[in-house]
Amino acid sequence: MTMQLFRGSALTLAIALAGAGGLGGCGIDGTTAAGASGGSGLGGGAAGMGGLSAGSGGTVTSTGGVTVTATGGAPSSTGGTRLGTGGATTGSGGFGSGGRTSGGGGSTTFGIDGGPGDGPTDVPRAKDGTPDVLPPQKDAPANGMVDGGVTIPTGYKLVWADEFDVDGTPNAVNWNYEKGFARNEELQWYQPDNATVKDGLLVIEARKERVTNPNYKAGSSDWKTSRQYAEYTSTSMTTSSLQTWQYGRLEMRARIPTSAGMWPAWWTLGVSGEWPSNGEIDIMEYYKGNLLANVACGTATRWTAKWDSSTKAVSSLGAGWASSFHVWRMDWDDQKIDLYLDDTPMNSTTLSSMLNSDGTSPFKQKHSMLVNLALGGVNGGDPAGTMFPQKYEVDWIRVFQKQ
Repeated sequence: MTMQLFRGSALTLAIALAGAGGLGGCGIDGTTAAGASGGSGLGGGAAGMGGLSAGSGGTVTSTGGVTVTATGGAPSSTGGTRLGTGGATTGSGGFGSGGRTSGGGGSTTFGIDGGPGDGPTDVPRAKDGTPDVLPPQKDAPANGMVDGGVTIPTGYKLVWADEFDVDGTPNAVNWNYEKGFARNEELQWYQPDNATVKDGLLVIEARKERVTNPNYKAGSSDWKTSRQYAEYTSTSMTTSSLQTWQYGRLEMRARIPTSAGMWPAWWTLGVSGEWPSNGEIDIMEYYKGNLLANVACGTATRWTAKWDSSTKAVSSLGAGWASSFHVWRMDWDDQKIDLYLDDTPMNSTTLSSMLNSDGTSPFKQKHSMLVNLALGGVNGGDPAGTMFPQKYEVDWIRVFQKQ
């Protein structure tokens, strides 16, 4: 986003069967669990401990007739369970944390500072409004995906994910927050309160509401301190200092707001160096009617980026595009970065073509990710005529790496 300021082994699904037992969720970055506790179905017996696991390509069938196929990935932890209704249920277990590497960078809270820029591969499927339980709610499958399951791309393992399946605040193991005015002379005041998880979705809400700027200085020439108030609020979530990755496939399924003044983005920043020499990848960025896929590195001029950008007008994608969920993806290795929208290539960048002025590549290091909804500023446009609240809805975010 203008300026703008991956560990795992084979996936094991622990299944505990007792009465009408439950299926545990997948854990990441831990030892293989001894099995998830089975939830008792109606009329079922007591929960048992320990379970069966499906190895690579293996299949385990629960008493409720549900088949789960493991295709490799990270070891499973003791996932959560849900009450059955005479049959097995899909657990709502979360994903454990990955590596913890502190981010570096510029002068603001999360190592983010500088000047301008923001920027997977399943076919989009309809999103129903309630958590998935058995029997399946018949969402249209995508690349073999079924509700409550994750298809592992061939040759990859799942190393981190947030499925946003637990209502409440976003998982603190995964997410930090930017606060206040951040960059690009944007209009919103960032605060954690505008992000919530409900019915299987992360919802970042932009609101029209006045907030007093505690950093206000009368007569200041700095846009961050010259404004006595912010007239809008929103949220910017970052994995900085919590989760970082180097190379892999990153995917996000989301529905973005496209009203005037909206500037949603999903992007990454390198953990070492000042922006833009730490490297920026905008996997998804939208403003003023256009979707962007961008890669940025540093130049000899501080806070001035070199950009490799691609733009696509939303109007070219057909009526109703903005009302549907879509999948954005990045494939990133030590040679290039490929960015996609719904399996359609958006941009391809060779790392050798995007070097800092000292000849180093900012994309051969770990990156953290950001998910934010900005308003206005140098690129976002004018939200004055827009109805609020506006919502940026995320179904899931997943990180895969090659085995």
